[in-house]
Amino acid sequence: MVQSNHPNKKHQSLLKPFQLTVQTEIVALENILVWFETIAKPYLAPKVLWECKLALSEGFTNTVLYAHETLPATVPIIINVNFYRTWVDILVWNQGPFFDLKAKLTELQQQKVHPLDLESDRGLFFMDKLTDELDYIRVDHQRNCLKMKKCLITQ
Repeated sequence: MVQSNHPNKKHQSLLKPFQLTVQTEIVALENILVWFETIAKPYLAPKVLWECKLALSEGFTNTVLYAHETLPATVPIIINVNFYRTWVDILVWNQGPFFDLKAKLTELQQQKVHPLDLESDRGLFFMDKLTDELDYIRVDHQRNCLKMKKCLITQ
């Protein structure tokens, strides 16, 4: 992992970084989840592991279906997982158009329909509820990063 590409500048307590690159294919999800479980088991309690796997699953699925929907399958999706003493960052990098995640989450919260009753956007609701911080940033002219942070110590 190249540190300058990391949107979180708090590196002082980084325990272990991991990176996986896959093609833009939904069938890669099974391998991603096996990889994530393998690397995360030493660091995460079972409940947190399950929550992170679900958030990662939704983030990757949205990346394939929406961010990369017009791109060829050969365009890579990069997943960084960084374990810190008190949290884990899951970063899903894509090359699609920018998406205003905060505006979409605000829109979902203002609807009179519960997000679980919607046909789409449920994944955003899950990611928001299962993580402690959720952000989507434009890094440069060609890359975006879906950042999910999960605290490992409950307050």
